[in-house]
Amino acid sequence: MTVLSSYIAGDWRPGGNVGTDLNPARPREVVAEVHQADPQTASDAVEAARDAFPAWRALPAPARGDILRKAADQLEQRADTIGTDLTREEGKTLAEGIGETRRAAAILRYYAGQTLEPDGETFPSASPRTFLYARREPVGVVVVISPWNFPIAIPAWKIAPALAYGNTVVFKPAELVPLTAVRLVEALQDAGLPAGVLNLVLGRSAVIGGMLTNHPGVDAITFTGSNATGRAIQLEATTRGAKVQLELGGKNPAVVLADADLSLAAEQVARAAFLSAGQKCTATSRVIVETPILQSFSDRLVSLATSWRLGDPLAADTRIGPLVSEERLQTVMGYLKDGGGGGRFLCGGTRAEELGEGYFIRPTVVSEVDPNLRLARDEIFGPVAVLLPVSSYEDAIALANDTPFGLSASVFTRDLGKAMRFAQDIQAGVVKINQESAGIEFQAPFGGTKGSSSGQREQGKAAREFFTQWKTVYMDPPVSA
Repeated sequence: MTVLSSYIAGDWRPGGNVGTDLNPARPREVVAEVHQADPQTASDAVEAARDAFPAWRALPAPARGDILRKAADQLEQRADTIGTDLTREEGKTLAEGIGETRRAAAILRYYAGQTLEPDGETFPSASPRTFLYARREPVGVVVVISPWNFPIAIPAWKIAPALAYGNTVVFKPAELVPLTAVRLVEALQDAGLPAGVLNLVLGRSAVIGGMLTNHPGVDAITFTGSNATGRAIQLEATTRGAKVQLELGGKNPAVVLADADLSLAAEQVARAAFLSAGQKCTATSRVIVETPILQSFSDRLVSLATSWRLGDPLAADTRIGPLVSEERLQTVMGYLKDGGGGGRFLCGGTRAEELGEGYFIRPTVVSEVDPNLRLARDEIFGPVAVLLPVSSYEDAIALANDTPFGLSASVFTRDLGKAMRFAQDIQAGVVKINQESAGIEFQAPFGGTKGSSSGQREQGKAAREFFTQWKTVYMDPPVSA
């Protein structure tokens, strides 16, 4: 049996209550046992990061990049094994698990390259004697709180820039995916990362979360997860002056206009709504379709939803795996039992009980839903697509923007003018034209508007804004004797 524990100051630290990491496809299968950290362990992790910060900050940036590059090599070499571990504890398909692991390796390599980029600017001064320059310096100790749905990619795109820019890190992964978190830390450890620079704390947020977010030794917190939790962290942390970066929920629209390539649109919407069992913050949840093509489009979408294989995520031909937990299953089923508030299920809407005790829900397409009801307004985080008819582009934009969220959005059209209008009119941080709303590239800024973000951007060069701070220097030569 694999036994997992926290990693503090270069040592694996067992102890505390022991929990279990379960396979959502076969919930009786224990993937690992987990030693749960207590508040003292969380505090020790912060202190270890604090102690390691001066030396790590002083290490030349290219040397930090070398470690990230070596860690990327470790992930690449272990991608099949780590991807299998990820699939067993999170439930996404094996192809997705391996692909996500390789993506994490690519992210580490990208930020290794960023350590060779300029880290400041010079400015003209009003004084002929003054050399005026500014440079970016690390913030300090960063707490990384990551979700379960991308258990290696999201930690990588937070941890890699934090380390590249000279910060030290305390990593708190979601309780449901401890094994993948350990595998990421092992890769960085084996790459030669000094003790204390990255610390891993495994445990329940209710037990250790407050210690991590309120500890006076924490300078910044980057969080991906629910709106309620994120806003609570933001309120507490900013009160004491810590930086906070939030990536929160979405209720992402896909707008299908009457001139769209319907086969392309259906394929892309199905990918965004159903792959990873719909458990993506950028997943398509609302499908806004112009009325003349509604029937033709819905027929195509239902055909895909019912033909893609739902089942064991380790099987090569599976397209859709289970939800991550019993709690998620009950939450999604709660939305579906509402019946969409009079909505009509074109397919799905039920648990796939023939697949055993796993947390499988059939891909679901619902029509005739009141746009004001929960199914059309809340983030469901399951394989559910709600069809909403509109009579014009203007109505589509108004409905797409009628949400407190603003993470991602897509439009399907052959009209370049309408595509450009959509990119301008839509209230979202990520806009896709003739592409699924899910799926992002790590070299470009990522983040949302309105209730989906705290305003900062992750990934790409934009990550430097959060993980560093400016220092401006005015330098005059000494006065002659």
